[in-house]
Amino acid sequence: MRIAALDLGSNSFHLLVVEVRPDGSFVPIVREKEMLRLGDVVAREGVLTDEALEGAVDALRRFRSIAESNGADELAAYGTAALREAANGAPAVERLERESGVRVKVISGVREAQLIFEAVRASVLIEPGPALSADLGGGSLELSVGDRSGLVYATSLRLGVGRLTTELVHSDPPSPKDLGRVRRRVAEGLGKVLREISEFSPRQLIGSSGTFGALIRAAAAERDGALPAVSNQLTVSAKELGALAEKVYASSAAERAKLPGIDARRAELLPAGMALTTVLMEAGGFEEITWSEWALREGIVLSLLRKHDRADFGDDPRAIRRASVLSLCRRSSWRERHGREVARLACELFDATASLHRLGSADRELLELAALLHDIGEHVSRDGHARHTAYLIENGGLRGFTPDEVMLLSVLGRYHTRGKPRQTSLSWESLGDEDRDRALKLLSLLRIADGLDVGHAGVVSAVEAVISEDDVEIVVTARGDAELERWMFQRKKELFEEVFKHRTELWVTAAGHDEFEAMAGGSTGLG
Repeated sequence: MRIAALDLGSNSFHLLVVEVRPDGSFVPIVREKEMLRLGDVVAREGVLTDEALEGAVDALRRFRSIAESNGADELAAYGTAALREAANGAPAVERLERESGVRVKVISGVREAQLIFEAVRASVLIEPGPALSADLGGGSLELSVGDRSGLVYATSLRLGVGRLTTELVHSDPPSPKDLGRVRRRVAEGLGKVLREISEFSPRQLIGSSGTFGALIRAAAAERDGALPAVSNQLTVSAKELGALAEKVYASSAAERAKLPGIDARRAELLPAGMALTTVLMEAGGFEEITWSEWALREGIVLSLLRKHDRADFGDDPRAIRRASVLSLCRRSSWRERHGREVARLACELFDATASLHRLGSADRELLELAALLHDIGEHVSRDGHARHTAYLIENGGLRGFTPDEVMLLSVLGRYHTRGKPRQTSLSWESLGDEDRDRALKLLSLLRIADGLDVGHAGVVSAVEAVISEDDVEIVVTARGDAELERWMFQRKKELFEEVFKHRTELWVTAAGHDEFEAMAGGSTGLG
């Protein structure tokens, strides 16, 4: 089943065509964008002009053609602020439908906020919750509050970045008076709403749509020296945004367009967008903001999946992480039995050596998910599959993970067979010292777990460990002959011994027996 979602926004029209999988997940097939700036026209003229409508019709025709050529079974087009506020909105929609052949549904601001929140909570880990979700479009700002279990508040304000720019910013670079007008308008518009929102005590701020994304990515590039390889769930602080604000306010639109990751047509909107972001964070008491790549168009897809009973919604905020990983595994035609077996062994080994590695539950989760993913690169080629695994992890659209977590998973996938991470590896280079230490510990455990299922036969039924001052004895229970696993353990233990500075041996017992057989020689017992 394929679904096409059209977000007819005040800044841009977006098309998303997805392939829906049997488990309710979906994979993007096509993404298209046309920046029309209809909101600017409505802000200036009060109506949608013939010229603006001609551009909108052309975009809709093209999007419909793309959707049909990609086999879309269902198409849904939702109009937002510009279409619902234009004085000629109703006849404009009739013309769009008549000339493009696309049925357009104009939705309320509250419904828009609800759909956006559905996408945000399926894209970003809301922990701790609840979160305030803010979607900054051209004509309106949608605000919603909720957590993984659902939405508790939603509203829409006429504070779109296109509207603010057209009505209040009169010079380039913006003058202090321009910025003052924007801040006052935003503060007045947010005042009552933020007092209502404060009753829910949101603990996280999540921004979505283009302007927030541009500002967050640019601030991260200023901080890190380069654009991030992964953007979803990217977080920047108020201080980091403040450093970027100085450049945004002091530069012309042409100069802003040269900032990392900035679309030239969005450069004009950045001063008003930055001023709104600053006021929102200050007034709401937020010290950082997190980016969600998913917004209205993904929310439309999710609403259609719910109609078809294909969407999976649960109360566990971390469930989106596992669901996203399993979706990538299935898209990559993984060998499920082996992946799940290695994940089980890795977690048992993690638990058995807890006193040695001193890592926490979050690290255990990452190890388990890395084990599920470790061989997906075979979907591309058996030769050098670890390299392909890393690529698929970095580019697989994993949801609910920070960019650093995606890169850590990539490192585990890239080096799960052999070797040590290299300084020339972009994923390794992106990690800080603490994450590199975690990665090496988890990698050493993953390699052993993978080796204990080398025959993909599930020979090892349980893993324990006996740890002394200088030695680690890995004790496994085997369902049958474990000679291949013994041999592979010898090859896989090197990194473990290097990381933990302990001599390590494997001991095997047959299921239902108490005596142990050392890996080398025929001695029994642990003495």
